[in-house]
Amino acid sequence: MPAKDIYHDVVKNALVKDGWTITHDPYRLSVGKKDLYVDLGAERVLAAEKAGQKIAVEVKSFVGESEIDDLEKAIGQYVMYRAILAEKEPNRLLYLAVPQDIIQDIFEEPLGKILLKHSLAQVIGFDPKTEVIIQWIP
Repeated sequence: MPAKDIYHDVVKNALVKDGWTITHDPYRLSVGKKDLYVDLGAERVLAAEKAGQKIAVEVKSFVGESEIDDLEKAIGQYVMYRAILAEKEPNRLLYLAVPQDIIQDIFEEPLGKILLKHSLAQVIGFDPKTEVIIQWIP
């Protein structure tokens, strides 16, 4: 099993504060003989919808030497997990959780806007200090 990201528990706490129930920690994806692990699985029951919502969340800290290198790895991992989820559990949405400053540094800039425009990620921005979700980018 892979090591937890430094913000793993922060995002977990932020999701709970936002009304989500953590159902998997981590969320295991098995494909043939390979096991992959998305950081978290969560559900939220909506009052108007008995089935509720299901998500998987991959947490990324972006603390490496290069934001672009971190972004390339995160998007590659996200695309792989999304393809597997589409086959195994198509009703579960995948999100990439990143600190809010990364939203501003990357996803609100032209590069990030291109990635979002081409549906290469759905993103959650969180505040690491307050453990609160600031933004959902579908």
